Amino acid sequence: MSMIIQKLLAGALFALMLIKGMDLIIDSFMPVEVERAASTGGAAEAATAAAPAAPEKPLPVRLASADAKKGEDVAKKCQSCHTFNQGGPTRVGPNLFGVVGRAKASLAGFAYSDALKKVGGDWTYDELDKWIAKPTSYAPGTKMAFAGIADGQERADVIAYLRSISPQAPPLPQQ
Repeated sequence: MSMIIQKLLAGALFALMLIKGMDLIIDSFMPVEVERAASTGGAAEAATAAAPAAPEKPLPVRLASADAKKGEDVAKKCQSCHTFNQGGPTRVGPNLFGVVGRAKASLAGFAYSDALKKVGGDWTYDELDKWIAKPTSYAPGTKMAFAGIADGQERADVIAYLRSISPQAPPLPQQ
């Protein structure tokens, strides 16, 4: 095979890999509902899927129906950065055992961002809900790169799980 043909084939292979890579990146950012509606040719369905959701229920209501087991399942996506067992090590993020009711940025052995240190206070249910929703909005400049959990009930489930592994957790807020 001549060198020119090899270069052309290599260029074509590179272009295909680049296109597939961009497709994967775009898919990771596109909401599933919009993607589904767009793939079926339903522009009206895509617009409906992208429309704002109904107002979120208040946190005490969501916590009253929260499921710690579901929260544990949702929190598995956090395991690459956090541990959840008593005495567990810090990773990219601090160990979260006992986090509910604990002072923010207080776990010994972890280098918290200045942004989170400035927030101060304790990890109340409301504060955790705001943090888990979007860490970069809660503490602009935080080192935590997690995008957050938009679904309010999923956040409540995660908080219920964190409460279940927090021996000093305060009582749930009243509805």
